[in-house]
Amino acid sequence: MRGDTAGRPRHQLRRHPPRRLGVLLPIAGLVAVALCGLLVLTLATVRVGVVAVAIGVVASIVPVAVVVAAFLWIDRWEPEPARLLLLTFAWGAFVATLTALLINDTAEAVGDLLLGTGSGGKVSALVSAPLVEEAVKAVPVFAILLRRSQEFDGLVDGIVYAGISAAGFAFTENIYYFGRAFAEYGFGDGASAGVLAAFLLRGVLSPFAHPLFTVLTGIGVGLVVRQRRRALKVLVPLGAYLCAVFLHALWNAAATLGGAATFLDVYFLIMVPIFIAVLLLVLWQRRREQRIIAAALPVLAANGWIARSEVPLLASLRGRRRWRRQARKESGRHAAKAVACYQASVTELAFQRRWSAGDGGTSSRHDDLVDVVRQARAEAVRLAAR
Repeated sequence: MRGDTAGRPRHQLRRHPPRRLGVLLPIAGLVAVALCGLLVLTLATVRVGVVAVAIGVVASIVPVAVVVAAFLWIDRWEPEPARLLLLTFAWGAFVATLTALLINDTAEAVGDLLLGTGSGGKVSALVSAPLVEEAVKAVPVFAILLRRSQEFDGLVDGIVYAGISAAGFAFTENIYYFGRAFAEYGFGDGASAGVLAAFLLRGVLSPFAHPLFTVLTGIGVGLVVRQRRRALKVLVPLGAYLCAVFLHALWNAAATLGGAATFLDVYFLIMVPIFIAVLLLVLWQRRREQRIIAAALPVLAANGWIARSEVPLLASLRGRRRWRRQARKESGRHAAKAVACYQASVTELAFQRRWSAGDGGTSSRHDDLVDVVRQARAEAVRLAAR
């Protein structure tokens, strides 16, 4: 048995939960997510009808595809595991939407009861929706940080997980709004005009609205991933969440209480500048990641962990993409996948060395990643030689 495990990285030798729990818990989680999805679909169908829901699904595909593609583009240096991104999207699309729907409907009913008919909708839009929706959309960010901390490396990861969760939420919400627009106008010219108006508002003018709000929380979490001070680890994400809530409430207030002029003022004077600021932050962080990796590669080569000839190939996204394409062309899909895994492991090691240097030395995590890089490279070389 010792011979089977001697060559494995230490991070692969940690104690696993009992087999029954390791199998049953993920299955129970997937079943819960699926049930939430069925409930959301059932509620939407009851409210607007099957045809309207089908039209809503079709109309929602384009905006969500654009948004998800944008976050995948952000995540190109060290792509997050596909299964985590899918689970994050499913959480936002099903669990978060169902939770928000139930709580917001309750808040609306209580508001109507206490403040008079018609007031509950404003309470739900201005108070309940921002507080609840921004909390439930951010759950995957905190869950991955706490349970899979090795997959959470900093600012970009916070932005990506928050954005993917919010994209799932917006996808399901858009299905309902697009379907409701169709149900209200019915067939004919009015239907196309109603759905087109809803599509222009939610799919063209504001497809990044929900992701933008939740990304603020993701930024707050990403800023304190390597922070040692407990007060900051709590206060910074909390402050970011409150900023997301305020921005969400402002957006809803402009759409609910103000007219078209007020909405456009909020959109162009507040939302667009904040969106541009977040975009510039993302671009700056991507450049910073590239500099960190480029600075680490010569040291990795000097230590014999990577080949010197690979340094220019690993130093840019274009070089990495060209390398994967060449591997696919010459050795097949599995070889290209192995090269991608090797590239990702090199990136992770480069980041870890940067953090270890800030802490004054290396760590067991660093040593584990060195083993992972060596094994990933050996696998890529083996598949390329077949």
